[in-house]
Amino acid sequence: MHLFSGKNIKRLGITLCLALNLIAPSLAAEEFMPLSEVHEGMHGYAKTVVHGTKIDTFNVDVLGIMKNKGAAGGDLVLVKVSGPVIEESGGIAQGMSGSPVYINGKLLGAIAYGFPQSDGRIGMVTPISDMLRLWTVDSSHSKEIDSHAAGLIPLDTPVMASGYTANGMAFLTDRMKDFHMVPYSAASATTDDNPFPLEPGGAVSATLVTGDLKLGAVGTVTYVDGDHMVAFGHPFMNKGSLDYFMHNSYIFTVIPSRNIPFKLGSVGAEIGTITEDRGAGISGISGKVPESVRLHAVVNDLDTGKTGNLNVRMIRNEGLLPMLSSTSVYNNVSNTLDRTGEGTISFSYTLFPKDMKKKPFTRSNMYWSSKDIAARSVDELYNVVKILEQNRFEPYDLRDISIHMDVTQGRKTAKLLDASAAPTVVSPGDTIYVRARLEPWRGEIFYKELSFKVPEDQPLGNMILEVRGGGVTPLPYLLQQQKYNLTDEILERLRNYKDFDDLFDKLEKEDRNNQVVVEILDPNVSMISKDENDGAKAEIQDKRPSKSPEYLKGESKPDQGNDREDDSPKSRVDTDYVIYGDGQFTFRVMAPEDRDRELRKLSRSNRKVAAEMRNGEKEPSTGEFPEIKDSKQNGKSASAYENSNFLIDL
Repeated sequence: MHLFSGKNIKRLGITLCLALNLIAPSLAAEEFMPLSEVHEGMHGYAKTVVHGTKIDTFNVDVLGIMKNKGAAGGDLVLVKVSGPVIEESGGIAQGMSGSPVYINGKLLGAIAYGFPQSDGRIGMVTPISDMLRLWTVDSSHSKEIDSHAAGLIPLDTPVMASGYTANGMAFLTDRMKDFHMVPYSAASATTDDNPFPLEPGGAVSATLVTGDLKLGAVGTVTYVDGDHMVAFGHPFMNKGSLDYFMHNSYIFTVIPSRNIPFKLGSVGAEIGTITEDRGAGISGISGKVPESVRLHAVVNDLDTGKTGNLNVRMIRNEGLLPMLSSTSVYNNVSNTLDRTGEGTISFSYTLFPKDMKKKPFTRSNMYWSSKDIAARSVDELYNVVKILEQNRFEPYDLRDISIHMDVTQGRKTAKLLDASAAPTVVSPGDTIYVRARLEPWRGEIFYKELSFKVPEDQPLGNMILEVRGGGVTPLPYLLQQQKYNLTDEILERLRNYKDFDDLFDKLEKEDRNNQVVVEILDPNVSMISKDENDGAKAEIQDKRPSKSPEYLKGESKPDQGNDREDDSPKSRVDTDYVIYGDGQFTFRVMAPEDRDRELRKLSRSNRKVAAEMRNGEKEPSTGEFPEIKDSKQNGKSASAYENSNFLIDL
């Protein structure tokens, strides 16, 4: 008798997208071996694939029952394995997890665990009764994920990767360490495009990425009933109810290893959905199309004219999506450039939410790297996807990611040399005009002009204005923030947002590296000397942007106790370069009548100095005179820069 007949399994919402029934019909006469009937000395066999799709068998002898060692406190069966298949593979191999074990013709369960120093001949079996419970999980109410066998080592599921370059594999391997997975480069089989039915002992892949790239964990099917199947006998990633792609797999060989051998296989044709990943194994349904996130990435190498197009689908999981999307895009950049090292990249991307009523996230930016432009190109995508997917306010599930990149080996950076600003004495609501002088790498100096409006509620007294590249964090903030932690620190910063809309808007509008930015600097932290006078000068700090993501700058600024709804106001202007450098002006904010009186005084002083210069009585001094290059700039007369501060040229 079946413990769980396929007719009794809840199958609402299943979409049959394949004309072929891809799960082999269950054997009506097959029975299950109750754990109560299992005792030491019983002999049986197990099924698995060690080459191609051909199912082989090996011997299994029962050694005893391990109480309370299984998933959710269940029992495991301790067994010893032997036979030509085991000798050829060097013992129980990774990828054999899920291999069905039969005693007296009855299905006992799946090979799932092993002892690392047992020469690969001792293993543990997860009872089939525990695995079939995966079919009865109510995902709408199930919040708790069963833990796998405590104190035992599951047979790690080898993760096969195809379509990745050598650099792409190295990048993927590094990023997957956080998930305790090791990917292996795998070939493609000639049969990969042809779906075939699953059967007990056959190979199956729980797949994370499919399309131009494939990334999936290969294991063994334990039992099938109609369009349902169970496999592995232990968790893949223990994610509970979710959607992985379910694929066929072709096994090339078993790779020997000093630690534990593993099956090398392909990620073949897509045949359904893995719906549960828990302590007792994984379960899946054939013909069901999983929910996923599509990624389309275009990379143009401006130096060679080569264009790389990438189209993949990734599982919709907020913990994995940042890693899966960034490693996929990295591989496309690496493959298109066919080189490593320095470069400049300009890109734009859009994240489309599953909920069509929500606004897509669109942003562009520009980066320069002297070491690895491919790696630098995906940092922002990784962090933005992570912040939005894991925000504390509301779900922001994605359905599509579109990204366009232009890359050149040339260095497109510019240094902020100096700037001038006027007037130096202002009242709330006044406009300050700033003129920045920039020098491109091995290029001609150019100018950018900005206007900045003093906030209506700006307190009277000194106001420090920061002029910087969009990707540069002012040194005082860097000293306070120290080094960014992109895990707990990011989540901690989310507390500074009022709601999801606030988070979304600030991320989308955050400064870009190719912008010149003017903003108020926190008066409690400043690089300006304490003995500055009204005509103070501030050096521009010639430093590189911090390693922290540019779109997180300023998120953790302390509350100054004001009632402003938004962040400090700022003004920005775009350039064709990644901008480095920053510096500060000090302005005096006064009541309008005091401002006018002070400006008249400064004007008389300037006219006196000008007269002395015309009469040769005094040499010009950059510390006393503003720098004015052109009589008119964008319709503004030179008088707009009268009484300006002047930043020292480096």
